[in-house]
Amino acid sequence: MTAARRAHAFLALQDGTVFEGVSIGAPGRTLGEVVFSTSMTGYQEMTTDPSYRGQILTFTYPLIGNYGTNDEDFEADRPHVRGVVMKELCEVPSNFRSQSAAEDYLRRWGIVGIAGVDTRALTRKLRGYGVMMGGISTQDSPAELLACIAGAPDYSQIDFVREVTTPSPYQWGADWQPGASQTTIAFERLPRIAVLDLGVRRNPLRCLLRLGCEVMVLPAGSTADEVLAIKPDGVVLSPGPGNPEVITYAIEATQALMGRVPILGVCFGQQILALAAGGKTYKLKFGHRGANHPVKDLRTGQVFITAQNHGFAVDGGSLAGTGFSVTQVSLNDDTVEAMEHERLPVWSVQYHPEATPGPLDTQTVFTRFVDQVKERMQA
Repeated sequence: MTAARRAHAFLALQDGTVFEGVSIGAPGRTLGEVVFSTSMTGYQEMTTDPSYRGQILTFTYPLIGNYGTNDEDFEADRPHVRGVVMKELCEVPSNFRSQSAAEDYLRRWGIVGIAGVDTRALTRKLRGYGVMMGGISTQDSPAELLACIAGAPDYSQIDFVREVTTPSPYQWGADWQPGASQTTIAFERLPRIAVLDLGVRRNPLRCLLRLGCEVMVLPAGSTADEVLAIKPDGVVLSPGPGNPEVITYAIEATQALMGRVPILGVCFGQQILALAAGGKTYKLKFGHRGANHPVKDLRTGQVFITAQNHGFAVDGGSLAGTGFSVTQVSLNDDTVEAMEHERLPVWSVQYHPEATPGPLDTQTVFTRFVDQVKERMQA
């Protein structure tokens, strides 16, 4: 279908700003927090990332869909974005891995989208005023859409983690056979890693599996006793969506686990870890979303390029007296990018060390954690 024959669509923001474009994907109306990502590739991985639950995702890269979509690049069982906004949609993808066009993918999963938007102007507005509620509609007038947005609930108080977590425990890759990529240290058994699923993507699980771990994924609502019942050698607090302060059950479980088992917090998991230790978090003006965020290690001076996707951050000043110290910071805004406990085998990073696609600078994060776990197993 050519752009000239497409239905009109509107994108409206809660401040009254309206962008007109054309409908792509599913018809209808969708509401969510409007955010933007600066990644140049990975649109399928982003739309299936549970951390985007409740959000309308704006792609700053001007052409989306040029390499199509396929059934292998899902980071979850289904997409989680509420809608997508782009400048131009490629209708004829060209890639040997492509199985369907991006628009077919959006329709298949019922994702409402809009193209033809000046995404640069939209991004500048979000950077200037901060992320805000918005909506996309193919069926409403701008005034009707703005009225719907005004009546939307406060998304900062919604528990999106409950919407994306696994309903029951499972072992990831139980039929996988260790190969040449597995760590070569010999053990009587594989290290068992419990992953608290706050909105985990598939690739962290793949990374742990490749490092020779038995990966057990547990629901976000699991208590500390339920986690310890599977006798884990280490616990990973996964990334996830929304406001970490709302997820009180995960904070309480983490408090009870600290000091009893090695813990690695990743992205949202870092925020949960900070809150469990008595620290604080706060909402960023427009968040960190993209694959080009520079991070500096305060101990070595080394700078990494990282992939990130989060709207909240740890208040570094609130960590005094918690036992944690800040070890890495963002070179864009000096926010906390990693922290480590002074006595316990507990530490975290704010970025996604295994993002696909994304930079590989920090892919050793999981290796370091697994090595720590194995050292304790041998002690």
